[in-house]
Amino acid sequence: MSETCVFCRIIAGELPAVMVHQDTDVVAFLDHRPLFRGHVLLVPRRHVTVLSDLPAEQLVPFFGTAQRLERAVEDGLGADGSLVLINNIISQSVPHLHLHVIPRHRKDGLRFWLGPRHPYDAEHPAEEYAAKIRDHLGYNGQ
Repeated sequence: MSETCVFCRIIAGELPAVMVHQDTDVVAFLDHRPLFRGHVLLVPRRHVTVLSDLPAEQLVPFFGTAQRLERAVEDGLGADGSLVLINNIISQSVPHLHLHVIPRHRKDGLRFWLGPRHPYDAEHPAEEYAAKIRDHLGYNGQ
């Protein structure tokens, strides 16, 4: 636990939040500044900053709960779908791993990822980017 982390303080019961789910591994609560009503944040109880810091044994509890929350938000709120996302560092308002489950409705006005696109071209070939990522995965492409 980080004593200065807002989410750690919510997990510890030191700050208020409207809880949706709690178990030994994760806590889910309503975002206090929701994009749409029913916007849920899922956080691991263990303080980690980004997804790559989450220990392997916590992946199934974390993403299993995310999967259940996605369905519960859609079905429970009568949403047409949902937006599930994690920000790592950029746009991460609290430096504690958190996954957003945001209810969506057709024509709800949210414009997400419409701008700017950067296509691959002769100067920036797709294969070059794929190779750099494969190198860090330890994958040789076969």
